[in-house]
Amino acid sequence: MKSSKEKMIAGEVYQAMGKELFEERQYAKEQLYTYNNLEPSKIKQRNQLLKKLFGASTNLFFIEPPFRCDYGYNIFLGDNFYANFNLTILDCAPVKIGDNVMIGPNVSLFTAGHPIHHEPRTAGWEYAKPITIEDNVWIGGNTVVNPGVTIGKNTVIGAGSVVTKDIPENVVAVGNPCRVIRNITENDKLYYYKDERMPEAAD
Repeated sequence: MKSSKEKMIAGEVYQAMGKELFEERQYAKEQLYTYNNLEPSKIKQRNQLLKKLFGASTNLFFIEPPFRCDYGYNIFLGDNFYANFNLTILDCAPVKIGDNVMIGPNVSLFTAGHPIHHEPRTAGWEYAKPITIEDNVWIGGNTVVNPGVTIGKNTVIGAGSVVTKDIPENVVAVGNPCRVIRNITENDKLYYYKDERMPEAAD
């Protein structure tokens, strides 16, 4: 018989009220309490706390405190990761983040979901679906990424988006619900914002 933790990670319906998952959430909260209250200069100490908490990471990442997650061990960071203030990751299912990913402030990655009908929801049943963010993605501030979503490589998600379904690679997508508005092209190398040219392109 599977434990609640095994069901959770497998994407099956489970109840999170058991002792094992409660204690693991409490452990993550204790580690993050220390992380979020260390002096700003304690960068190496903060990163060591997260490296022990996460499922995997390199040495090259920076997450601005405060940061919060459910468990930590379901978070897998690629190289050269940066997240601004108030990143929240509900990592009941795996959250896999590629290389060179940038995340703006107040972004939330939610793998957790709950039944639509109130009776099973009130009884404490829930489920979790993995989130994948591929290489070179930039996610603008105040974005929410919902369970089961994959964001393709090199894509930009505009600020304030609610991402409810997969977004392909090499596009700009924005909105609630988030939709593709255009492809990213070679011309974007010349301009960083509308008609504002990159310095090397202005010569």
